[in-house]
Amino acid sequence: MRKWTVLLLAAVMTASAVSPASASPVWGPCPADVDAPGAECSTLAVPLDYRNPGGRTIDIAMSRISSAKPERRRGVLLLNPGGPGGAGQALPAEWLAFGVPQSVRDSYDLIGFDPRGVGRSTPVTCGFGPETYTNIPPYARNAADVADRATRAKELARQCANSPTASIMPFMTTANTARDMDRIREALGESTISYYGRSYGTYLGAVYATLFPRRGDRIVLDSSLHPGGFDLTASRMFGKGFQERFPDFANYLAARPEEGFGGTPEEVTARWNADAAKMDATSAEYGALFRQVTFANLYFDWTFPKLVEAWKALSTGTAPAAAPAAAVDDNYLASQLTVICNDSRWPSTVDTYQRNVAIERIRYPMFGPAGANVWPCAFWPFSQLEPQVKIGDAGPSNVLIVQNRRDPATPWLGAQLMRRALGDRARMMTADAGGHVAYLLHKNRCLNDGVTDYLVDGHRPDRDVWCAAE
Repeated sequence: MRKWTVLLLAAVMTASAVSPASASPVWGPCPADVDAPGAECSTLAVPLDYRNPGGRTIDIAMSRISSAKPERRRGVLLLNPGGPGGAGQALPAEWLAFGVPQSVRDSYDLIGFDPRGVGRSTPVTCGFGPETYTNIPPYARNAADVADRATRAKELARQCANSPTASIMPFMTTANTARDMDRIREALGESTISYYGRSYGTYLGAVYATLFPRRGDRIVLDSSLHPGGFDLTASRMFGKGFQERFPDFANYLAARPEEGFGGTPEEVTARWNADAAKMDATSAEYGALFRQVTFANLYFDWTFPKLVEAWKALSTGTAPAAAPAAAVDDNYLASQLTVICNDSRWPSTVDTYQRNVAIERIRYPMFGPAGANVWPCAFWPFSQLEPQVKIGDAGPSNVLIVQNRRDPATPWLGAQLMRRALGDRARMMTADAGGHVAYLLHKNRCLNDGVTDYLVDGHRPDRDVWCAAE
């Protein structure tokens, strides 16, 4: 039996004004998976509930790779990998592996951190097992599939409610993570921080820039969510992103007719739709698996060969007819659900999702009925502790949004809406490219140089920029 691992893929306080200064971190060796030349690690205690700053604390795991040339050091650059649920303590080491320009290394101490509830920070759990193999709901063929998913979503929410970490979960929000970032700034002795966040990390950066507008220096949002964060609107955008990105894969396969899926992009697309329909007819799980595997491997061009291999196996029936028992990261899924369900309000009636699925089946039939399906947030057991942060244009003009035009996970539309919400605070650079995450991972020189120039020299475009395909 072959296993396919699906990639896993929202009146606010400024607490530092009413609480004691954070203690300076004590730096020491890093765990092996975080280590890199010059890396140091530490832990910072922060309030669980910023309404009670003198109460219970939780730990935030951090890492630092100091500037290679202290005389050129501009400040600190906090990094976030997205998710939510993504562990960021290793991100400075990853940036070195990705080939971050030396000028950026010279200009900043690179700071990584596992957000509250994640990884080596005080973690949350829902006790999810291998059957929970993806965060995105399964593709729904009809209203009955939505009702079945609702039953499963209720069970997932119940597991979180009964978790041994349930007392922490109400305080897992993007706003509180932004407050943790400001505690990191304070502990490092910095008056401001610069920031790079990708995917969900764009929303975190926008929330920080809203809550602490004068404490952000240079802020880069890479592959942006819309200003509502990771909510039902963002989930429904997965269908749009999938169909905008799929032509890149169709072109890739059409240039390789020996693979047997067609000699033109139109033939490849027709074959994919036909195979997806056959798998849907076999079982809901089988069709959903095919679509999830496709979506996960549209993130990067270098995963296209893996997608071809998966398609061959799934289309010939050599893969299991039900969702596979794949490795699952309970902490990733639990922390992600906790943040997105706490951040915003989700519809709680099943018929709302059934209507949404019917609409997306017409608008974006390849994957839309997955993103429109029921999340556990519909039955979330924890109350929202504060209103969601509203992203707006009040504050300095210091945000750079960068985006690939054909991003399957955070489509261009979401970045445009974020750009509009931030107004003159932001400029936007778009690369005529496909895939998720623009800076460093995709080699568009115009966009990469634009980000580097802004981080190093503060040179940001006077107006929004379109970077031609390379």
